Amino acid sequence: MNTLKIKEMFPSLSNKKINSIQKVITGSNDKPRPRINMTTKDPFCKQIIIPMSNDLGKRFTKDSSSHVININHALKSIKSNTCVDFICADNKGIIISTNNDASNSNLQEIEKYVKNSLLANDDSITSPRLPQSKSYLKIVGIPYFIDKSNTYVTSENIKYILKNNHIFNDIVLASKPCIIKISLKSDMTIIWIDIWDTQNGDNAKKVINRCFNVRNIIAMVRGANMNPDVPQCKNCWKWGHSTGVCHIQGSKCAKCNCCRLKTLELVMRLNLIPG
Repeated sequence: MNTLKIKEMFPSLSNKKINSIQKVITGSNDKPRPRINMTTKDPFCKQIIIPMSNDLGKRFTKDSSSHVININHALKSIKSNTCVDFICADNKGIIISTNNDASNSNLQEIEKYVKNSLLANDDSITSPRLPQSKSYLKIVGIPYFIDKSNTYVTSENIKYILKNNHIFNDIVLASKPCIIKISLKSDMTIIWIDIWDTQNGDNAKKVINRCFNVRNIIAMVRGANMNPDVPQCKNCWKWGHSTGVCHIQGSKCAKCNCCRLKTLELVMRLNLIPG
């Protein structure tokens, strides 16, 4: 149904109300869908980072203008469309700013030039790399206990699982996996993992919504928000909210999740029962 037909059926309605009816009929919504911020914002991708000592970095940037010209000549000789704009020193080495994202051949050519110009050993200059960001993922479907025993899953178990699964071949962990039990009475976990990634999140996109086997169990990878420090309430001992916003009156026991600790403390303070 278009706007003209609605106006013919309801001539007394204002244009604002007619537009509202049109949106309800078409199912459109002005509110944007929530977006997962799964990648951190780090240095711009059109940069090349070469870690080295401060002395070597200062020595190299003394004549930055000539180095820019020479590197551009070297890149032109391999028929590259990438060229260097400027070079600056950093507390961890030097940063070379380019007009395009550098390829592996560009990095190799720049590394060769830098090492030859500084006459430095291979150990003193690290290979050039592009800036990296962190992406945040979570794995669901993995049980808390291994093989129905009292042995619970550890971060080392998760590292072993990721290392031996082909969908994680290009994935490098940025930190130790974080294992969180869904609830006190549940035997399932959520595994939070931080991975090194490009700023566009290319590595994360390769594995999100993919399933893989952990023995006879099927686990799934999902995207997660940045820094998913999931709070645990110290009042009801449930995950997902902090103690200050808990709606349950009185604290529950962390072991049985039933008895009220505050009530017991109050009774003991009133000396109604021996302490």
